[in-house]
Formats: sequence, structure tokens, C-alpha cells
Amino acid sequence: QVQLVESGGGSVQAGGSLRLSCAASRFTYSSYCMGWFRQAPGKEREGVATIDSDGVKSYADSVKGRFTISQDNAKNTLILQMNSLKPEDTAMYYCAAGRWVGSTLNPADFGYWGRGTQVTVSS
Repeated sequence: QVQLVESGGGSVQAGGSLRLSCAASRFTYSSYCMGWFRQAPGKEREGVATIDSDGVKSYADSVKGRFTISQDNAKNTLILQMNSLKPEDTAMYYCAAGRWVGSTLNPADFGYWGRGTQVTVSS
């Protein structure tokens, strides 16, 4: 069974930075997409950033220039570096993975999910 475990969330003031990590185990697809999603209270889950097995990255417009997604294949780890954080970035952040379906930020395209890590940005 695929396991995704997030870490690195926390509380930070606006303008600060956080680094999220996702440790993936038993995920063996050669063509895949992995990414970060977030969900704030009362809102739908939305794609933040994804990366596929070819290294193609996609970002939500709201985080372009501030967030960077990367992966450490040797450690089976997905990273989200978040800089210049804003209060509107406050949400539960989830790591997700799935078979490759193209460059996508659609949560429905991902079949495996972690439990999430909370990010809170205060003004």
C-alpha cells in the first residue's frame, strides 16, 4: 500500500517561509505525478504545485514566484519550499500521488493522499 507522510507545517508570520516534506513509500509507478494540495476551512481542496516523472512542474497562479516544488528521488521525498507566505496561504496541506495523466492540478487525478500538515500564516 502506498504511503505518503507529510511534515514541516507550522505557524509563521506573513512574509516568512516554511518547507514541507512528503515521504513516499511503496509508490513504484514509472510514469507518475506528485503534488501538493491545500484546503482551507469552508473551501474546496485546490492544487498548489505538482511535478511529474519527466520533471514538468505546474503551479497555481496564486503561488507562482513564491513556492517551489522539487523531489529527491534518492530519498523518495517531495518538497514544497514556501516563501513570502501570506495569511491566505493558511490551510491544511496535503501530499498526493498518482499515475501520470499529464500536467495537472486537479485533485481528482490523484489516487493516493497523505493525512495533511497544517500551515498557519498570521498577519
